Amino acid sequence: MFPRIGVPGHGELRGLELGDRGPLRQRLTSLVADGTKTATAGRLSEYDDEGEELEHVGERLVLLDDDDRPAGTVVVTAVEIVPFTEVPWAFADAEGEGFTDIDDWRTQHRRFWLRTEGVVVPDDEPIVLIRLRYEP
Repeated sequence: MFPRIGVPGHGELRGLELGDRGPLRQRLTSLVADGTKTATAGRLSEYDDEGEELEHVGERLVLLDDDDRPAGTVVVTAVEIVPFTEVPWAFADAEGEGFTDIDDWRTQHRRFWLRTEGVVVPDDEPIVLIRLRYEP
């Protein structure tokens, strides 16, 4: 399950952990905090595996740092599900990670999911595209 974090004035919110622990999470959290990263993607099957609902527009999430401490809040501004090979470049670019083109985005995401989850992502894998706005 996604972690739940108590936030004064907001009750309990779901936590948002980007990437995996270590340098990648530290970098991604910083990119969100400085406004560079305004989007993130996940495999729909991860939600099913975790028994979690999709994020929804207007939902507030606690951005967690590498030590699972709150690093701010994000507000979900859009959610869409598309097959892996139909993720548009505009979305990939909004992830703010310096991908050179959509093929680079696909390659890097496939490598990440293979490394962290042992999953080979097929072209038709449903991907959840989340747009977000950081609030310190």
